[in-house]
Amino acid sequence: MPAPDLDTELTSERTHLTASRAALRRMRGRAEALYSTGADVAGDAYGAEALGRTLSRRVAELADDPTTPLFFGRLDIDETAYHVGRRHVTDDAGEPMVLDWRAPLSRSFYRASVRDPQGVTTRRRFGFVRGELTSFEDEHLDRGEELGTKSRILTAEIERPRVGPMRDIVATIQPEQDELVRAELDDSICVQGAPGTGKTAVGLHRAAYLLYLHRERLRRSGVLVVGPNSAFLSYISAVLPALGEVEVQQATIDDLIARAPVRGTDSAEAALLKHDPRMAEVLARALWGRLRKPTEPIMVSDGSYRWRIDAEPLRRIVDEARREGLPYAVGRERVQARVVALLQRQSEYRTGNSPGEGWLRRMAKVAPVTGFLNASWPAVTPEALVVDLLTDPSVADGLLSAAEQEALRWARPPRTVKAARFSAADLVLLDEAAGLLERETSFGHVVVDEAQDLSPMQARAIARRSEHGSVTLLGDLAQGTAPWAARDWGTTLRHLGKPDAAVVPLTVGFRVPAAVVALANRLLPALDVDVPEAVSLRRDGDLAVVPVGAPSDLDGAMLVEVTAALEHEGSVAVIAADRAVGRLRAHLAAAGVETATPDDVDSTARVTVVPATIVKGLEYDHVIVVEPADIVTAEPRGLHRLYVVLTRAVSRLSVLHAQPLPGPLRDSTAAATAA
Repeated sequence: MPAPDLDTELTSERTHLTASRAALRRMRGRAEALYSTGADVAGDAYGAEALGRTLSRRVAELADDPTTPLFFGRLDIDETAYHVGRRHVTDDAGEPMVLDWRAPLSRSFYRASVRDPQGVTTRRRFGFVRGELTSFEDEHLDRGEELGTKSRILTAEIERPRVGPMRDIVATIQPEQDELVRAELDDSICVQGAPGTGKTAVGLHRAAYLLYLHRERLRRSGVLVVGPNSAFLSYISAVLPALGEVEVQQATIDDLIARAPVRGTDSAEAALLKHDPRMAEVLARALWGRLRKPTEPIMVSDGSYRWRIDAEPLRRIVDEARREGLPYAVGRERVQARVVALLQRQSEYRTGNSPGEGWLRRMAKVAPVTGFLNASWPAVTPEALVVDLLTDPSVADGLLSAAEQEALRWARPPRTVKAARFSAADLVLLDEAAGLLERETSFGHVVVDEAQDLSPMQARAIARRSEHGSVTLLGDLAQGTAPWAARDWGTTLRHLGKPDAAVVPLTVGFRVPAAVVALANRLLPALDVDVPEAVSLRRDGDLAVVPVGAPSDLDGAMLVEVTAALEHEGSVAVIAADRAVGRLRAHLAAAGVETATPDDVDSTARVTVVPATIVKGLEYDHVIVVEPADIVTAEPRGLHRLYVVLTRAVSRLSVLHAQPLPGPLRDSTAAATAA
């Protein structure tokens, strides 16, 4: 195409962008106008509130970020051009100006190829700088032209420096990722993703896609994203709103099960035991062991007559309710209702009249009925059940050894349940106990990231919240750092109640440079997990392994690396063993370098000092790892932690060490050290 035609095309595309943004503003303006008058058209207060929530959500969904391209691609199909973007935009006549990336037609933007063009003659990608359209690049599929990962614009977008929270990847989704994103709602999937393969983005974009396709169903049941810590949730918090999804609930696993304040501590042995799946059986035994078979009849007076229920019918009621497999509290209510129903039938037979609701409520509360209920099916709270178990674990005979029971036993039992000082590990027991008593509300879809660190008991907690929905499980077995970290996905999926979920590997990375991946891969044989090595398409990036003369020189060497890193564009992270973080941050502050913490999403500081224990899932352009040996020795699965730390860099990685490098890395760093 001659150069003047290219200029004309670029001008035309810029005009379309301007017109699309204006149309989106008008769409939002109409939504705001409806919101302001909603109370006047609603029939009642309840209707006004419901309409207000709907319109408020619609206004939020139509927000436009001028620094983010409204569309990123174009498809030419049957001589018609369709622009593909982050949300659907229509003109005043309702004709589409931008197709939502989730629309059926948009699928061809990600899937069309020379081999299977899907009717696409030309696929166009747009280049942007701070929201301004600057270039485009065409693939003429009808002529056999396909760039794939050699696309200049695609590569530039993937390699764009990381500043602030995680971005969406709608412009760069690859075919194998798109297949996972568009999986059916009823399908639960597990993504085993090597570092830099975009597994987190796949999970978030799948949530957005499912909300688009099943809007009303998921709006009722909800979508939940579970992350490993608050820093990670802050990091991903902007992705779904950028795609117009503002009502997805995000939580850590600790948030989900926070039934009581954490005021106690556990030994490592006790904490590990409390996360063991055998504890579910122990709690069930402790709970259902409270039932007692009735041995005496009950006599009930309603003021006019006396009614008698013999022990045999009472035993039958208790046995039948137990066999029905109901949650404990529901079963107790059913036993009470059936006893009252027997009294009701006697009254109807004797008087010929059906007693009223007041009589039924009164009979449910009379002393003989409540006495029978408390003796045969006693009331209990999750807290009381756990306190009783930890005070006297003997109910676990045959399930736990004597030594394990002693590890569980409280040295000083609380005087009352309210005085109990629960530990963090006790929260999974409380949640399990609550699940035995009542059914948990189930979300329509749950996305779980860094799932390799779920304990069996934590997985069961999520299972209760996805019983009637599907899950997207995201993780990397090589990055498992918890004492109970999974070594295979099958076990975790069984505890999640999704044993038939497909496990799909993602091994091709687009974010972490090949040199960094190669260094981290040296650790894999020592990690005792069966995962394929990651492969990176990135041939750029820098790796430097820098020996430092003495430990006292580390802080100075770190400052030199930070100063050099700030000469480049993008984010900088200093990652070290947790106990070194305060010292390193103070050293940088003394040198006049402003720093942030991982939770400071809105901070303008380019340098973040990150404890190694919370870096999982985060990414930075330039990562400076300080003393790998300290990271490894800080915890039992320290080599796994180091694998995580090394793979946080998406452009440059510097490794500073005064102590010898961990064994698996020593033979692989000569070239990097020389560099």
